[in-house]
Amino acid sequence: MRQIVLDTETTGLSPQDGDRIIEIGCVELVNRQLTGRNLHYYLNPEREIHEDALRVHGITLDFLADKPRFADIAAELADYLSGAELIIHNAPFDLGFLDAEFARVGLGPTRSLVAGVIDTLVLAKEMWPGKRNGLDALCDRLGVDNSGRQLHGALLDAGLLADVYIYMTRGQESLVIDLAGPGQGPATVAQQDLSQLNLPILWPDDDELAAHEALLAALDQESKGRTVWRKASENRLY
Repeated sequence: MRQIVLDTETTGLSPQDGDRIIEIGCVELVNRQLTGRNLHYYLNPEREIHEDALRVHGITLDFLADKPRFADIAAELADYLSGAELIIHNAPFDLGFLDAEFARVGLGPTRSLVAGVIDTLVLAKEMWPGKRNGLDALCDRLGVDNSGRQLHGALLDAGLLADVYIYMTRGQESLVIDLAGPGQGPATVAQQDLSQLNLPILWPDDDELAAHEALLAALDQESKGRTVWRKASENRLY
């Protein structure tokens, strides 16, 4: 169960118009656990960066001048992504750029390299229709600390999205999966004979019984009527 949370930063909004990827951040999960085997590139796009994009991520062309080109890292990236399930927020955007970059070097499309794609934006809209579902909004909603996110950054955003995804899909894992370590298969639970196990029974003392009755009486009064457990007791239902 290998998943890659992926994010990109780009020179603009349209790969069809020649915009390029300038940063790729990948965070690996195995059995829903962070492995630390992440991948991060800054890339020389060989073209200008739009001012609007620069305001979002703050990555300048001067900073990227000595960085590798996508063609230099394409094989390594494809090998890293191979067979994994991708987790992306607003997947069509990032996949559009990745497909265009892979096509330039004779690889891809991206979906042909991976096992599948989960779009967390689509997932969030299904879970919270009508709400704001950008990454910052999801971090706030789910209690993920994004205080260090002053500008967009591919590796930073992929790390935040990994936490968000785990919180969003927490009901999908089982205790057995949680017991498995990174890179291992699901843990097996040994069968144990508990027939001879003698568990002690701790009965309440008089003070504890009195405190319990006082609490029930207060709940009766607060509910402005007879509570269900009182009626059940009177009718000998238990």
